[in-house]
Amino acid sequence: MKIHVIADKCQGHNRCYVLAAELFDVDDYGYATAANDGQVPAGMEEKAQLAIANCPERAIEIIEP
Repeated sequence: MKIHVIADKCQGHNRCYVLAAELFDVDDYGYATAANDGQVPAGMEEKAQLAIANCPERAIEIIEP
């Protein structure tokens, strides 16, 4: 599974980071990016789905199943 944060949509709420800090990085302004080039390690798919579901802007997308 691979995820991507759509930078234009991210508003810096950081819910993704709170729910799955292993999968996201946050810059000095609070905007998130996908860590590890977006690769979700095996066993972390549920956390990725939780972060996607909790993003108020729907700024996180799955780009590879």
